[in-house]
Amino acid sequence: MKKDFAWFGLMLLVLLVSSLSLTTGCAKKAAIRDGAVVSQGQTAAPQAATTVAPVTTSDDAAARERALREQALREREAAEKAAREAAEKAKRDAEAKAAAILNELQIADIHYDYDKYNLRPEAQEILKKAAPAYLKYSSYKLVVEGHCDERGTVEYNLVLGEKRANEAAKFLVDLGIAKDRIKTISYGKENPLDKGNNEEAWAKNRRAHFIVNP
Repeated sequence: MKKDFAWFGLMLLVLLVSSLSLTTGCAKKAAIRDGAVVSQGQTAAPQAATTVAPVTTSDDAAARERALREQALREREAAEKAAREAAEKAKRDAEAKAAAILNELQIADIHYDYDKYNLRPEAQEILKKAAPAYLKYSSYKLVVEGHCDERGTVEYNLVLGEKRANEAAKFLVDLGIAKDRIKTISYGKENPLDKGNNEEAWAKNRRAHFIVNP
């Protein structure tokens, strides 16, 4: 009887030890398994963070589009301003050039002796100095006006004024200026430069006056 009881106790002790071993092994396996899961989660988190793409909102796109439109507007306004300034400068340059040419083409009045239409030596010098400009700027034309003093009839002075204008024009043609570029007209005594009634005034009025036509 005692022998059977001892055997039974021994068997119970073996079963108890086996049960404790099983429990300890399962706990270790669970701990290892949980540790592996935690470890994998900890290493995976940084990888997920590196793959996050920046989010572009509709407000950002609208702001970029507005900035591009404003830049294009500024560039267009700058180009238009530059074009206006260039056009204005070209106009000013052209006007200045035209004024300089007209100034170069100006011919001082030449004067005549009483009741004469032949050219004085000083008158010839004035025309000789003026001719090169007309040869240079061949598109310009010239009007030669013949004038007289107040003495004599209207009819007589118209004829005398015409002779004076024609004589000056002929001299310019002989210097090389085309005849069809020169027009003559006589005003006789109708447009006096000086309205005085003395020799000084009469000497001023016996003249040929020159008008440049572009």
